[in-house]
Amino acid sequence: MDNQNIIIRVANSGDTHFAIAITDEMASSAQARGTGIAKRTPEYVAEKMNEGKAVIAYTKDGDWVGFCYIETWSHGEYVANSGLIVTPAYRKGGVAKAIKKRIFELSREKYPEAKLFGLTTGLAVMKINSELGYEPVTYSELTQDEAFWAGCKSCVNYEILMSKDRKNCMCTAMLFDPKDHYKPEETKQYFEENKSGFERLLKFKQWKLLKPFLKPPTLKGRMKEVTV
Repeated sequence: MDNQNIIIRVANSGDTHFAIAITDEMASSAQARGTGIAKRTPEYVAEKMNEGKAVIAYTKDGDWVGFCYIETWSHGEYVANSGLIVTPAYRKGGVAKAIKKRIFELSREKYPEAKLFGLTTGLAVMKINSELGYEPVTYSELTQDEAFWAGCKSCVNYEILMSKDRKNCMCTAMLFDPKDHYKPEETKQYFEENKSGFERLLKFKQWKLLKPFLKPPTLKGRMKEVTV
């Protein structure tokens, strides 16, 4: 893969023809992972492009490669870089990291006083966030804007979130506070030194939080486990 052939820039009104392909890929990717995201329509994505609140990646031949957009909550006090997606053919090649870096810079330009936050179940995204200066936080440090949490209703883990009074779920919360944050090299080092701990945390969440929602095995299933 030749990443030198990829252009990453702030999206504009000329990119709206990609909106359907982007939302289709978001939906199929979430389904493949078995996790949910706040569903967005092509019209919503196109609006973000028109407002200059999104970053798009595409090849010099004009093929769409990746995308991410900005959302604001609590009257601009909080900002989320949402909907990060890269087409399957260009994954694991550094495109997601480059998009995250550019959307982070754009967010800081547009909302210099806002707290940037994210929720993720992916270790790779956690690593990228750490390299930008994000640190793991509790859910209580995120926006309490009802509109944001309503977006979680489309997630398969929404029942878990609500059972924990929105204090915990499968996702890990991360925050960049411009008024009180560590340097990116510090958060990056912290992540690298504790990577195995984060991996265990994700696995523990899968076991601890999902367990009450799993259907107990049938007698037939139990007998099969014993005889295998």
